[in-house]
Amino acid sequence: MYGYEQNPGAQQQYAPPQQGGMQAGMQGGMQGGYGQQQAPLYPEPSPPSLADAVRAFTTGTLAPEDFQQIFATSKVYCPRGDNPGFLALHNTQQPVIPMFTTLKELRRYAGKESKYFVITGAEVIDLLPTGYGFVLDMEGDHRMVFDAKAVEQMVDYAMRRMYG
Repeated sequence: MYGYEQNPGAQQQYAPPQQGGMQAGMQGGMQGGYGQQQAPLYPEPSPPSLADAVRAFTTGTLAPEDFQQIFATSKVYCPRGDNPGFLALHNTQQPVIPMFTTLKELRRYAGKESKYFVITGAEVIDLLPTGYGFVLDMEGDHRMVFDAKAVEQMVDYAMRRMYG
C-alpha cells in the first residue's frame, strides 16, 4: 500500500508500494506502477523551428502556405525601444521591421544587452502597421524580406484560412 509516516513529529516521506496484493495478482498484465506511462513506440514529430522553416523556404523546399503555418505558431524576437511597439527601419525602399527567429540572431544584430519582446508570427501579421514589411534574421545566412505587399498577402491567406 501507499502511505505516509503517521508520527506527528516525524518528517513525512513517501512509502513505496509493498509487494503482493493487487499487483502480484495481475500476472504480467500491466507493467510498471500507478501513474507511469509507457513511452510511445513512434513519437510525434516536432514541428520544424522557424529558423529551419526560413532555411527551407529560402531554398525552395518549403511551400509558402507551409511556411506561413509554421510562422504563425512560432515565436518571433523583436528589438524594442523605450516605447511600446515595433522598431522600424526607414532607411530602406519601404519601411521594414527587423525580426528574428532566435534570441541568438537578435543578439547578433542588436547586441548582447538589447531590449526585446517575443510574440507569435500570427500576432505579427495581426499587429504590423499597414504599409510596413518585415525582415527575418537580418544578419543571418538566410535573411528573408517581406515587403508590405507580401504582408498583405499573408494577412489575406490567414483570413481565408480562418473565415473561409
